[in-house]
Amino acid sequence: MNVGAFLCSCAGTCDIDLEEARENVEGVEVAASSQLLCGEKLEAVDQLIEEYDLDELVVTCPEAKAQERIEHVAEENGLFAEDIEFVDQREAAGWVHDREAATAKTSRLVNAAQAGRETETLPRSSIHRAGHDVVVVGDAEAAAAIADSADVTLIADGKELAAVDADLENVTVERGRVVDVDGTYGEFELTLEARVTDDCISCMKCVHAGPDGMVTRHPVDIDPEAPVGEWITVCPTDAIEMDGVRRTIECGQVIYPDGDDGTVGGQRGFHTGRITPATIDEVERLLGGFEGIDFLDLDMDVCASGAGSGEQGCTACSDACPHGAAERVAIDEVEFHLDSCQNCGACTSACPTGATQLNEPSNERIAREVEALLAPTGDDGGFVSGLLGGSSAGIETPIVAFVCSERAQDALREYGRLAAAGRADLEYPPILPVDVNCTDTVGDAHVLHALAAGADGVAIVGCGGSCLHSGPDPKAELVRRLNRATTDLGLGERVAFFAPDPEEPKAFVEELSQFAVTQLEASPVPAGEHEATGELDDADRENPAFDNHAWALESVRAILEHAEPERELIRGLTDFGVVEVGDGCTLTPTCTNYCPTDALRRTDTGLEFNHERCVNCGLCEEVCVENVMTVEEGLDLSLLPENGAPDDPEPAWTQVHEGSMLSCAGCGREYTSEATAEAIEDRVGERVANLAPDAEESIFQYCPECRAQLLHNR
Repeated sequence: MNVGAFLCSCAGTCDIDLEEARENVEGVEVAASSQLLCGEKLEAVDQLIEEYDLDELVVTCPEAKAQERIEHVAEENGLFAEDIEFVDQREAAGWVHDREAATAKTSRLVNAAQAGRETETLPRSSIHRAGHDVVVVGDAEAAAAIADSADVTLIADGKELAAVDADLENVTVERGRVVDVDGTYGEFELTLEARVTDDCISCMKCVHAGPDGMVTRHPVDIDPEAPVGEWITVCPTDAIEMDGVRRTIECGQVIYPDGDDGTVGGQRGFHTGRITPATIDEVERLLGGFEGIDFLDLDMDVCASGAGSGEQGCTACSDACPHGAAERVAIDEVEFHLDSCQNCGACTSACPTGATQLNEPSNERIAREVEALLAPTGDDGGFVSGLLGGSSAGIETPIVAFVCSERAQDALREYGRLAAAGRADLEYPPILPVDVNCTDTVGDAHVLHALAAGADGVAIVGCGGSCLHSGPDPKAELVRRLNRATTDLGLGERVAFFAPDPEEPKAFVEELSQFAVTQLEASPVPAGEHEATGELDDADRENPAFDNHAWALESVRAILEHAEPERELIRGLTDFGVVEVGDGCTLTPTCTNYCPTDALRRTDTGLEFNHERCVNCGLCEEVCVENVMTVEEGLDLSLLPENGAPDDPEPAWTQVHEGSMLSCAGCGREYTSEATAEAIEDRVGERVANLAPDAEESIFQYCPECRAQLLHNR
């Protein structure tokens, strides 16, 4: 691919040294700059695209109308809109930083955009099907609004619908109150309970005779709190059932203003809260199904949930998902509803094994953008990219900022506009932004990698209490854990969360400045030296690259090349576990058979543990038949292979329990542990002592097959 970079200062309104910024652009076929690319220099852009046969463009231009003009020129040369990456050098740099910092940041933003595009994957989409049936609970106006487009059933939910001002001619009205809602988009099931059965003929006798205000006319139904009395006998069809009768209704979507879908961020097809015209539009959009991008890559072969074991293992994805898209449908099974996925990344940042990964941005793309943002730029750039190296002038305290692409990013853009308009005196440290779908995307591995690549600090910039996904303070616990981990690693606290409010720019500036200027010291980890592979040097490990466990461990190792840890056990890292085994272990193969990452193995001398592989799923502890196994959270540096004995041929393995296997006295095959045989003999030995009197050894010294032969020959 031939890539061209085009830098602009928006008619000189961005205080950027275009020549210096252009010279520090790396990895492109041609780099050019102008004060107004979208004006008279469009002809020059056209010529350079043709001259260098460019396939892709990276352009510093945040203005939508200007982008359209540049896209038009590109399209005339055979490029498509998706072949162009636009970079915000204005609101995010030239309007809120000094000239030197804005110049340095602009070239780094271009380099990061190019590095990210090199790892970009083609999006995949699927058809998500659903019917046109919609159930509305208690809201006659909403039912009427959607009736022309959908097959609508209105559940009265105890309300009197006889006199409502809504056209319900094309609406099926059902009595009863909703007691449960289950399922996902296209497959919802509502459980209703009513005190009147379908034998009701709406004769109004119970309405007339029943307690005032406790029996509705349309549809006829009885309040669960209504007292039992003689009035019940007036029903001519015996349709009154005071104990209640239940039935279920299936549908593709649910409108339930007072409902709770059980998620933090809302579930597709389940519409709660105040019903607005926008809600009705969304319901109509989803009727019959939709074609949507598959945001997730799933590799359930490496999932640590306990699949098929009958026991519960890792629950990270289902615990983290705020939209009900990851569901634990059984104790040992996780199911993903991709039609409910809203691309927040919560499950992918929580999953230790790579069973779930975002398609775009992928972890690899995020890694490459971070590395490009932190790499020192050269001073010999120009039309053809030079080698990395040289000065990082203008960015005194490199801080990688993972910025939510929803409200947080909008707030930062508003700060830039306020500053440029003279409405606010704003200038804040030049944080280096990496756009993420939501700060839920960011986990341990992302932060550790940024520090391993040379960042002095990591700012997680999200929506805070207004988050559309995980709700208030979604990253407070992550920040607390990671600061504990970075302190243990010898770096001190280097992570903070920020929630910029468009109405309070000064608060953000003060908080960020306090973090950058007062809290952070220069990192001992040099910038520009670390390029992540996202893998471990373990040929038997089949996890996809950039799974959180391997990526985090690789980053820790890179950090420790330059930092002195304060302790051997690094706390706060949830994707690592340390297994301990008590004296009661009998070496039954249960834990080794169930371990989803093969971090345990039974040998001739006992039980061995591979800390490098353990993802802290806890399944071994759950299935241990002797109940002597525990898993403690944390990364124990002493158990890593590089810290093992120099003469150990397999330093990744540590013996956690000593014991021997027992060879059959008959055939010589190992069939159990000595401890197991001894335990069984202690319990039942006296009862079976004479079952095989001619055997040379105790019957417990024989494997099941030889033991059966001995008993048969007796």
